[in-house]
Amino acid sequence: MKNFDLAIVGGGPGGYVAAIRAAKLGLSVALVEGGDLGGTCLNRGCIPSKTLLKHAEVLNQIKEAGSYGITVNDFSFSIKEMINRKNKVVKQLRSGIQGLLRQNKITLYQGYGTVKDDKTISVATDKGEKNLQAKNVILATGSKPFVPSIPGLDKVTYHTSDTIFDIEEVPNHLVIVGGGVIGLEIACVFNSLGTEVEVVEMSERVIPAEDPDASQFLAKHLMAKGIKIYTDTKITGFNNAGHTVVKMEKEGKKLELVTDSVLVSVGREPNVIGLDELSVEWNGRFVKVDHNMRTSVNGIYAIGDLIGGYQLAHAASEEGILAVNHILGNINKKDIAMPRCVYTFPEIASVGMTEAEAKEAGYKVKSHKVELAGNGKAIASGETNGFMKIIAEEKYGEILGVVMVGAHVTEMISQATSFVHLEGTVEEMESMTFPHPTVSEALFESAAAWLEKGIHYN
Repeated sequence: MKNFDLAIVGGGPGGYVAAIRAAKLGLSVALVEGGDLGGTCLNRGCIPSKTLLKHAEVLNQIKEAGSYGITVNDFSFSIKEMINRKNKVVKQLRSGIQGLLRQNKITLYQGYGTVKDDKTISVATDKGEKNLQAKNVILATGSKPFVPSIPGLDKVTYHTSDTIFDIEEVPNHLVIVGGGVIGLEIACVFNSLGTEVEVVEMSERVIPAEDPDASQFLAKHLMAKGIKIYTDTKITGFNNAGHTVVKMEKEGKKLELVTDSVLVSVGREPNVIGLDELSVEWNGRFVKVDHNMRTSVNGIYAIGDLIGGYQLAHAASEEGILAVNHILGNINKKDIAMPRCVYTFPEIASVGMTEAEAKEAGYKVKSHKVELAGNGKAIASGETNGFMKIIAEEKYGEILGVVMVGAHVTEMISQATSFVHLEGTVEEMESMTFPHPTVSEALFESAAAWLEKGIHYN
């Protein structure tokens, strides 16, 4: 039996990042992965969706070329070639991870691991069972799409986010069950491909965890693109009678949608394969951890989708680093300022508290929002749909949250994240010089307007 300082179960963005960081800091590391390196994010989530969203963006640019004085007489696309390009992107990044593991002398066990409280792991590989022992273990087994028990669902063909990115034909009509981040991003892809898309959401608004202004703004613009959105609507069943019938109920009224394709996108649940012999405490479906990612079993940590929370790839990576830091004796004392990104058209990016959360936390809040409609770069680019919003404590101006909506705002949110992380103030943000013309200078305009000394905005 081989012995390691650290064994990590799961090779997704939490597991492999933790493995590389630990190896660089001198620990002997084993990484156990039952599927493909990169986990859901690389193989069935973040990267496939963003690759296809880029294809959709290019299609949109071609369709809108006339507004820029450019005539495109004819164009076509191939879903097969799009999927092939997506697969090439995934393969390239997966090979990159394999190279990093070799470079950092990390021992890879290809197979599903069963973990015990004494930190031994049995790995079922193609060549039989292999056993290893570690001083510390990080559980990073990730999650899988949650499929609810809806009458008739098992009688119809449906996709989840695990299968939709390998689709062979573009559907004429797609019903998406769930108006969260994944559902809306996929809605944007297929809307651009010419599919009639209808989104059904149980909550009163789409992306209900995000700022209401952002949610309402996005819904308005998606509907303007032709995407139909049903909120406060419950799916009551499915029927297969030569075609798929989606049965719904909204405000006591029964509705039906007839479609040739369904995507179930109502959230994710943790992968717990190989954890049944552990005595760790659970918080509902998720493994319970403290601020340092420690479980209730000494020397065993858990990160990523397995512990719930944001269920974001970069959150899992950060949690993996925190776990490694604690193993090496460094205690995490500060909450993480976690940026959140939605890659729809337009994009949404946010960090920190929403206005409602800040008020619930006891802060006296003042917020200010400026539209991108008056931003020079946005006007020049033809991308004026969006806004910047700052949420701050009223007396001292400490920035509690920032919400951005617009093209490419996911590339700008890190600047706002630094202010939240460093407990910066609106006055400090306003004192910075932002380059012109940029969309990001709308963040300066928002800070100046918050201070009631705006240049272009009141």
